[in-house]
Amino acid sequence: MELQKKALFNAQGDTDVRKRRMIGGNTTNLNDFNNMKYTWVSAWYRQAMNNFWIPEEINLTQDIKDYRLLKDEERTAYDKILSFLVFLDSIQTANLPNIGEYITANEINLCLTIQAFQEAVHSQSYSYMLDSICSPSKRDEILYQWKFDEHLLKRNEFIGEQYNAFLEHRDREHLVKTMMANYILEGIYFYSGFMFFYNLGRMGKMSGSAQEIRYINRDENTHLWLFRNILLELKKEEPELFTPDHVEVYRSMLKRGVEEEIAWAEYVLGDRIEGLTMEMISDYIHYLGNLRATGLNFEPLYEGFTDVPESMKWVNVYSNANLIKTDFFEAKSTAYAKSSAIEDDL
Repeated sequence: MELQKKALFNAQGDTDVRKRRMIGGNTTNLNDFNNMKYTWVSAWYRQAMNNFWIPEEINLTQDIKDYRLLKDEERTAYDKILSFLVFLDSIQTANLPNIGEYITANEINLCLTIQAFQEAVHSQSYSYMLDSICSPSKRDEILYQWKFDEHLLKRNEFIGEQYNAFLEHRDREHLVKTMMANYILEGIYFYSGFMFFYNLGRMGKMSGSAQEIRYINRDENTHLWLFRNILLELKKEEPELFTPDHVEVYRSMLKRGVEEEIAWAEYVLGDRIEGLTMEMISDYIHYLGNLRATGLNFEPLYEGFTDVPESMKWVNVYSNANLIKTDFFEAKSTAYAKSSAIEDDL
C-alpha cells in the first residue's frame, strides 16, 4: 500500500493521543511534549539530550604521533574503516528525514530529528580526526576511498540499495525494510568498526580516536534503541507487516548484514592486527546478529553465540556508556546521567 506523505500542518488532525499511530495516522504534525502515546520516548529524548558533546573537546595530539608509528596493516585498516564510517553517518543524516516524512507520531519525529543532528556530529568527528592526523590530500583520499576500492564500494551498496528502494517505492513494506536496514547499520555495521578502534586503544595506540569513538558509540546505542522500539511498535500496530514470511525477509536481511560484515573484516583486518583474530571477530559479529534478531523477538540467526564471546568481553568495557570521561564533561557528571544510561543490552 502506497504511503501518503503527511501534511506540514493538518488542521483536521487528531489530537486524541489514543488515535495516534506510527504510520498512517491523522496527525496535526505539531509537537506536544505533554501528551505522548509512546511513553518510552520521554526517557529516550532526555538521554539523547544528555549525550551532547563536541568533537574538538577531545585531544588528539598523541594520535598525530601514534598514526605515523602504526604498522602498515593498522594504518590501512584505520583509513578504510574510517572511510566506511564516514559513509554510514553521511547516509544516515541524509535518509532520516525521508523516514520522518511518513511517521505520523510527532514524538517519534522529535527523536529522528535529534538522531539526524547527532549523525551530522559524528561525520564532523571523523573529519576532525582526519584533519588532525593527516594532510588535506590524504584526508580526501580516505574520504573518497570507495571510489577506488571495489570492496569498500560493495560494502556501501547493501544499505544504500535499501534506502534507495524506499525512495522509488514509498509503500509500507519498503518503509519497514528501510527501518530494518537502519537497525542493521546501527546494530552491526557500526559496532564491528568501533571494535577496531577500541583494540588500538587497548594496545596503547590512538587513544584519542578511541575516546572519540566511545562518544559516537554512546549515541549509536540510543539510535539502536529508537529503531528497535519503532519496529516493535509497528509490529503491534501493523501485524500484517510481520507475518512469518515478512519476518523471514527481515531475518535474511540481518543474516546478509552479518555475512557482509565478516567479509569486510576479512578484507580489512584478517589475522593481521595485533590483539585480534578473524575467529574472535567472526564470533563477535555472529553474536551481534543473534542479539539484534532476538531484540525484535525473532528467532536467533545462528545456533550458539548467545553470549558475548569470552575473547571479546573487553569491547564492552570500552563501549560502556557509564565509564566515559573527558575534561569537557567535568563541569557535569563524568558519568552523565548514570542511573538512566542506555547500554547495549538490546
